[in-house]
Amino acid sequence: MIDTIIGTDLSYAVSLLKQNELVAIPTETVYGLAANALETEAVIKIFETKNRPFFNPLILHVSSINEIDNYAYLNEMSLKLANFFMPGPFTLLLNKKEIVPDLVTAGSSKVAIRIPNHPLTKELLSKLKFPLAAPSANPFGYVSPVSASHVLQGLNGKIKYILDGGICNVGIESTIIEIENDNVIIHRVGGLAIEVIESVIGKKIIYANNNKPQTSGQLKSHYATNTDLIQGNIDELFIENRNKKIAVITFKKLYSQLDFAHQFVLSKSGDINEAAKNLFSAMRKIDELNYDLILAEVFPNLGLGIAINDRLSRAQFINKD
Repeated sequence: MIDTIIGTDLSYAVSLLKQNELVAIPTETVYGLAANALETEAVIKIFETKNRPFFNPLILHVSSINEIDNYAYLNEMSLKLANFFMPGPFTLLLNKKEIVPDLVTAGSSKVAIRIPNHPLTKELLSKLKFPLAAPSANPFGYVSPVSASHVLQGLNGKIKYILDGGICNVGIESTIIEIENDNVIIHRVGGLAIEVIESVIGKKIIYANNNKPQTSGQLKSHYATNTDLIQGNIDELFIENRNKKIAVITFKKLYSQLDFAHQFVLSKSGDINEAAKNLFSAMRKIDELNYDLILAEVFPNLGLGIAINDRLSRAQFINKD
């Protein structure tokens, strides 16, 4: 078994990545499991280590907008959005260049690319001459990690190094956008609110309807806890499941019919961004406490609340079907 180390040694991380080894890296969204995106040998290790299906594409992480041009074709609107939102929790789906291996894109002619907004990983990328493919640093299908300790819980003994950048300050994966025929298409809701993007482009975003995923995070069952999870009306669900040991994920409200110790409030002040940041940590914490069932509110369907509802909906799919 591999000895997994947590640290902040950028030189060691660079050395491992140049040797086609995997390194868990911090971003503002979640921790990623990174490898040299241009080396098939390294990319295969990502899929094998996560037990991730090979038909599920990966996201490229680069250090600058200029670097995007090495791997994909930027049209005028994509470039405008890149200049406005990168670095940040924003990913563009673009027509790829031949240098990007088909393994990264699951055979698609398009590649998802972003620039992470985390000082440690920005410095790491600046020291590399290749982009990093980096899905979330956890076993496939489980709740994404937002701290180095979360990564260790899932991948201890499977990778050599976890680059520790503290707690992720967004805490939910990036929003993925594609420009096609002057339409702005969203493939994944995430850490950048749809309303913010629409305010920049001056038009409504269209939701993608793809049977085959062209980007990460599109499978129906994803982000799932080991404990069964149901999202809906808490009052009604509590009555239906009152004989079970229940934990509740709530936005800001406390429910009188359940001991407060079993309620996980994501934002006492009602800040949806704070709630998004705390979502995955709460899901992981509950999973450690041997509950029979997690009940989750339906969050306000605006801003990052849309992304929270998306993650909770995908988390419950496995458990309901």
